Amino acid sequence: MQQTGAGMRTFVLSFAAALAFAGAAYGQTAATGAAVVTPKKTTTTTAPAKTTVHKPATPVHKTAAVQVVHPPATHHAQAAKPATKTATTPQSLRGSRYGGFAPSAPLPAPDLDTTSPRSLSLLNVNTKEELTVTYWADGTYRRDALDQLNHFLRDSQNNQQTEMDPMVFDVLWHTMNVTGYHGTVEVLSAYRSPETNAWLASVSRGVARDSQHMNGNAMDIRFPGVPVFKIRQAARSLQMGGVGFYPRSGFVHLDTGPIRYW
Repeated sequence: MQQTGAGMRTFVLSFAAALAFAGAAYGQTAATGAAVVTPKKTTTTTAPAKTTVHKPATPVHKTAAVQVVHPPATHHAQAAKPATKTATTPQSLRGSRYGGFAPSAPLPAPDLDTTSPRSLSLLNVNTKEELTVTYWADGTYRRDALDQLNHFLRDSQNNQQTEMDPMVFDVLWHTMNVTGYHGTVEVLSAYRSPETNAWLASVSRGVARDSQHMNGNAMDIRFPGVPVFKIRQAARSLQMGGVGFYPRSGFVHLDTGPIRYW
């Protein structure tokens, strides 16, 4: 009986010790679990930072798209417009050296008499002198006749004269034949000294400062009774030099410079 009581006491003490150990273990586990949960809660509080990261990305992307697409398209459209305005035509080119416009297309060339003697009857409007001379015959120019013409066509302002280009007489003679005129030609101007030409250019816009008259290869003429437009048309058809048309003043300019019209 005493042994049974002693065994019972030992069992109770062992059970109590087991309970005490289990309680201590439970308390330690519970305390450790609380420490683990607490950091999880603090971690979730940082979640709003994720929205802060993505917000700036959207406006940056849109701004880049606008800058890349639109400005280059506008630039190319503006640069392409002037390219359509670069075309030029011969009619738009004015002779910088001699004045006048280059012909767009030559007129049909007339049949020229290249064998008959060439004679001219002239009236100098400024000096009132008259001259009739055969300057070309038997295939050659006649020196004595050319000397007479050089003096007759001198600068009437200072009596200076020069060696006139014989071909300007050919232009005049052929123009007369094309129009069918065989009378006296009125000469308004032929050779001009540089001094005279400079003075005329200062008082008249129709006088070129580098006029062919100073070179001795130009004449301003009229055929009494023949319309000036008919003289102009005949001279142009020769394609032998420049032809100036002055209908208000009633004369035509002839020269052996580059082919051009005004």
